[in-house]
Amino acid sequence: MQYRDYGNTGKISALGFGCMRLPEFEKDGKWYIDEEKAIPMLRRAAELGVNYFDTGYFYCHHNSEATVGRALKPIRGQVLISTKCPMGEDYAKIGHFRGWLERSLRELDTSYVDYYHFWGIDKETFDNRIVGNDMLREALALKDEGLVRHVSFSFHGPTEDIKYIIDRGEIFETMLVQYNLLDRSNEEMIAYAAGKGLGIAAMGPVGGGRLAAPTELYSRMTGKGSMPTYELALKYVLGNPNISCALSGMGDMDMLLQNAAVAGEEIALTQEEWAQIGESLERLRRFSGLYCTGCAYCQPCPAGIDIPKLFSAYTYHNVYGLHDHAKSEFAKFREKSAGLGACTDCGLCERKCPQKLEVRRELKRVEEILSKL
Repeated sequence: MQYRDYGNTGKISALGFGCMRLPEFEKDGKWYIDEEKAIPMLRRAAELGVNYFDTGYFYCHHNSEATVGRALKPIRGQVLISTKCPMGEDYAKIGHFRGWLERSLRELDTSYVDYYHFWGIDKETFDNRIVGNDMLREALALKDEGLVRHVSFSFHGPTEDIKYIIDRGEIFETMLVQYNLLDRSNEEMIAYAAGKGLGIAAMGPVGGGRLAAPTELYSRMTGKGSMPTYELALKYVLGNPNISCALSGMGDMDMLLQNAAVAGEEIALTQEEWAQIGESLERLRRFSGLYCTGCAYCQPCPAGIDIPKLFSAYTYHNVYGLHDHAKSEFAKFREKSAGLGACTDCGLCERKCPQKLEVRRELKRVEEILSKL
């Protein structure tokens, strides 16, 4: 296992274990974690050198923290545990930050957590709930008491909010953020955060499982031999010099062993290879026959058609070769968006499109292709 600086907080394994997809089963209408599978998997991860385990209150039907605690208790001093404080309106109130931590400590059966996150925040959450409820001061108090080693945040908002939060939340030491081959929107802000001394963990390195499917993406980008897509995805994330850890939600032992093997390579990708893959991916998208950047300037459509959703499904099919996922996304489009029959042919989408796409023509073409998957 390779280890990297996690900002100024110490060393972290290149592969982190995201404990939101532990094996589960249902019995009498209630969900349970299959601990006969989950606990050996968590301990095997530690044996392979994984030292970062990330959990949260809502994971695995509220059962993840307790299972993680039981699995890691014999080796607690050798591992880093991360959990989170919910930031929903009903949760982020004065005193609740401490309350949620105390609950997590009980579930995890530990006297401290290594990284405690403000969970899934954006600018509005930061201003209205964190600053508004004086939660930064509360976090520092918990750190002074030794209940929290490091204060962190996870992020799910508009990418420009990251700079705002970092510049004003000076106590933050690490950041957990979405980043993978399919979603590189946070790349610039990841570099900014690293420049400010934060450690960065990338969630969703294999695109929530989408990049686990075998494709010929690597060959299409490089002209070289095949590489499993999950391997390419992990190597790309770890090839970014500003990423400390790829946090993968692993649900079985095979996935763990595969990911650990990739994270054990001394050099996942050279900086030249990493840059080339990024450039090649952008070229593939640009010359795929439909270069929709997903900017959503065409929205809202007066007829209620989710144009970016449909074009995104086509990109999964045409660029990434993720045909099953494209089919799934197309089904969601049909379920949640007005169909193309609702189009009034007003042309507003084309007047707004920065790429000057013939949107109306492309909608018909793309729908016909995806209907045949």
